[in-house]
Amino acid sequence: MGKGLVIAATHSGAGKSLISMALLRVFRRQKLKMAAAKVGPDYIDGAFHALAMGDICYNYDLWAMADGALNMVEQHLALADLALVEGVLGLFDGPIKGVGSTADVAAKLNLPVILVVDAGAMAQSVAALIYGFKNFRPDVNLTAVIFNNIGSERHKKMLEAAVEPLNIPVIGCLPRHQQMVLPSRHLGLVQANEMPDFNGFVDKAADYIMQHLNLDLLLSLATDLDIKAAKTDFALKPLAQHIAIAKDAAFTFHYGHIFAQWRKMGAELSFFSPLNDELPNDDANAVFLSGGYPELFAAELASKDGLRTKLQKMSASDCMIYGECGGYMVMGEGLVDRHGKCHQMFGLLDLVTSFETPKRHLGYRKLSHQSQLPWQADLFGHEFHYTHAIKANGTPLFNATDASGCELGVMGLQNGKILGSYAHVIDVKGHND
Repeated sequence: MGKGLVIAATHSGAGKSLISMALLRVFRRQKLKMAAAKVGPDYIDGAFHALAMGDICYNYDLWAMADGALNMVEQHLALADLALVEGVLGLFDGPIKGVGSTADVAAKLNLPVILVVDAGAMAQSVAALIYGFKNFRPDVNLTAVIFNNIGSERHKKMLEAAVEPLNIPVIGCLPRHQQMVLPSRHLGLVQANEMPDFNGFVDKAADYIMQHLNLDLLLSLATDLDIKAAKTDFALKPLAQHIAIAKDAAFTFHYGHIFAQWRKMGAELSFFSPLNDELPNDDANAVFLSGGYPELFAAELASKDGLRTKLQKMSASDCMIYGECGGYMVMGEGLVDRHGKCHQMFGLLDLVTSFETPKRHLGYRKLSHQSQLPWQADLFGHEFHYTHAIKANGTPLFNATDASGCELGVMGLQNGKILGSYAHVIDVKGHND
């Protein structure tokens, strides 16, 4: 068994993603076998970590994932020399009802927490903040802190002196640096594969933290991962024997634990890029149109007549076509961009979606269904998008509630084996349900 740490923060935007990514690159340089996980349903940060260390980064979601998927991720973490688990939001932030916060994960895995604190607008008051985080939950071991966004050497000394009575080690203080900021857009960080020189950026970030963090101290604080070798079946069955999966800059939101488990269950997975004029394999008996940013590529997708024709032929030949969020949007008749122009999509559902007046839809979802999906009736997933349907005619796919059990009504559409919705399905039965 290897060792592990949790990188958490006081709030979203404090810098934990950049620090986690840079640490993965630093320790990979040192020839440590690294593993990473991202708390919660965020698929974008995990893609950054995967590229930074050269291996898959799984999500670890106590609210939405059942024991089978959780155990698979735990086994993956335990095989590494060092596992870094990046938190979500602030340390104690999670669903309204049930487990799922970074603190819950740290307690379950019994791992120490390194707290990232954006101290750019704080001095001695930071001690009260850290004291509260340290003592809020006795089952969470806040072991050390990293100060980010530091203005000067004097500022650094003030912070270190303020927390000295707390007997909480300071791993280091990161000076304010305008070039060490990850670009973002409406769904979060700009994707790693869209950055012109991602590897160069990560290398600079790694050099930067090597200058300012005590990495030997950080490593010394990692504790053993005590993972029990339990075996639990994964209940989210493959869509079919051979699944063709859309994957490029417009279709990029995937959960690695699902694909890994589908392969273990004997399914063949192939990938195609709609933006590069690639088509699903002829022998595929299911097509998975995953989430992503079709609203940013609407004009390009509208020009893909070959794919439009191929999908319509496959749907007529009893092939399942399933779309999530962005994939659901392109299954419709049209997609309205931010300028109000409607672009023709693939015409599989009587649906038109719009990005003209963005409005955020975000949160965990419990989903019940009666459909041709090969999954149990009760699903757990997540919704995060800024578009909305301005036309949606047909049979709904899901009945949805939020994490607290409030009814959200129906979601998505289905027509035989053509199915889709705005929800990203994560697992069949949540751990805490």
